[in-house]
Amino acid sequence: MNKFITLLTISVLIFGCQPKEKLPRIAVAGLAIESSTFSPAVTHKEAFHTLYGTDVLNYYPILQEGSENLKRAQWFPTLKAKAIPGGIVSRKAYESLVNQTLEKLKENLPYDAMYLELHGAMSVEGLDDPEADYVERIRAVIGKKTIISTCMDLHGNVSERLAKNLDLITCYRLAPHEDAMESKHRAIETLLERIENGKGKPKYKAWIPVPILLPGEKTSTRVEPGKSLYAKVAPATAQEGVLDASIWVGYAWADEERNRAAVMVTGDDEVKVKATAEKLAKHFWDVRDEFEFVAPVADLDECLDKAINSTKQPFIISDMGDNPTAGGAGDVTWTLNEILKRPEFKKENGTSLIYASIPGPKFVEKAIEAGVGGKVEEYVGAMIDNRYSPPILLSGTVLAIKHGDKHAETEVVVKTGSVSVIVTKRRKPYHYEKDFTNLGLKPREADILVVKIGYLVPELYNMRADWIMALTPGGVDQNLERLNYKRVVRPIYPLDRDMKDPDLKAIMIPVCE
Repeated sequence: MNKFITLLTISVLIFGCQPKEKLPRIAVAGLAIESSTFSPAVTHKEAFHTLYGTDVLNYYPILQEGSENLKRAQWFPTLKAKAIPGGIVSRKAYESLVNQTLEKLKENLPYDAMYLELHGAMSVEGLDDPEADYVERIRAVIGKKTIISTCMDLHGNVSERLAKNLDLITCYRLAPHEDAMESKHRAIETLLERIENGKGKPKYKAWIPVPILLPGEKTSTRVEPGKSLYAKVAPATAQEGVLDASIWVGYAWADEERNRAAVMVTGDDEVKVKATAEKLAKHFWDVRDEFEFVAPVADLDECLDKAINSTKQPFIISDMGDNPTAGGAGDVTWTLNEILKRPEFKKENGTSLIYASIPGPKFVEKAIEAGVGGKVEEYVGAMIDNRYSPPILLSGTVLAIKHGDKHAETEVVVKTGSVSVIVTKRRKPYHYEKDFTNLGLKPREADILVVKIGYLVPELYNMRADWIMALTPGGVDQNLERLNYKRVVRPIYPLDRDMKDPDLKAIMIPVCE
């Protein structure tokens, strides 16, 4: 009996007390912004909205507390920093955010894998290809054997240098980016699967730079040929032996060698990976002349004439040249100045127009002093980008004041004639109906709604009764031929429309190990 108990005890010690299968250790980080080098604006650290620790994980629904995916690994979130598009990032801001990330990564070494979120269009003072620099510095800490999975914006850029240091890579497949979170989840899920099935890094990575540089307003997946081009991505990815196929349009408003379109395919079947990349790249090149603006476009006067004479409410005008969601400074006054000159808007009972928006910190201060219903007069706009129009001396009645917005900080609505102007302490893009209704405005009942934006984001698109895009000046001018490119690789379409067909053979990127 004693012998039996002894054997049982030994069995329990050996078999019953074995530690559970070791979970993989996965780090999480992110650094993202879209930066125009054709804007005089500079993006500083305070412009980045930064999450730390568990807040990073909670950003992703599939990694929130209680989710099954959270139990599939040990997660080590560092920081996730994101800013609304703007000007070039100061070197000081970049170094601060990168160094914080590296220090936090060092705290929990080693890692089996890492999920890294990038945009792909960040520009930094005195630094080429910041995303590649960022990943190389991460590799110096975590090593080359760690699997890095990345999700990017399709308006980002993928250089060969960046491709070399990433293992699993994907990007959004819709523009507007209604699939952004879905794409991020895909990158995380693929990473977990490759760890769990023991296959690890894909054996093959095919990269093809495509000499096309087009704005997002011409490459939306809502319309052809972008719709059909991106419709090929999911079936390509579904092939046996292919992990992911992605197409990047690239970012048109920065001037670096990496700024161009790209195709990248990853997987374990070399023939399929290479052939798929070449097929997608060729299709992109073949339809290059078919890309057109996603909506009617005209100069501002024609846009205003159409809107004033329309019976549809609201008639939305996109003020494209200073679009802060693409990298514009957001404070160009040219469009607002032209609107305020028009006689149709001089009287209080004239054609109603909401303008969103213009920064004016001093105006906001005076409006707070005057209070709702008070009169205020102060200069707004052109504090950063005054190349096209000077600051406007705006005067009117304060209709609303709202504090606490994470972008604008404080928002003020001022009525001048029949125009309701949203003035902000800090620049802010206006995407949602609640952005207006929270200020007491009724955008659906306005005759005209003018928004600093390019193609309309889904909520504005669904709100529109009619719309048009205005070819206005600014740091994200849609007329690319007017921009002073000096460093992009030439020839490139459409700057060199008569260029010969390029060599679109896949460049096979070695596994990072």
